[in-house]
Amino acid sequence: MVKETQTDRLDRIENKLDKLSDAIISLARAEEKLMGLEKFMHQQMEMLVDGQRRLEIVEKQVQGNATTINIINKIFWIVMAAAATTVTGMLILQ
Repeated sequence: MVKETQTDRLDRIENKLDKLSDAIISLARAEEKLMGLEKFMHQQMEMLVDGQRRLEIVEKQVQGNATTINIINKIFWIVMAAAATTVTGMLILQ
């Protein structure tokens, strides 16, 4: 009877050790997943920072282009006004 009790006790201890082993393996897998997610998050942050930097560069270029287009637009209307004045003057003088 003592041998059966010791055998049962050892079986219970063995089962608990198996459960602990499974729990440790599960924790290790969860840690690997967390590390992978952290790496992915860092990559996403780097991409966002790079995108923000590129967007700032494009904004500067757009501002420069807007100034150039504004100047071209003013020159165009000055030329058109001069042409209209010239055509009107020629019609009046004839």
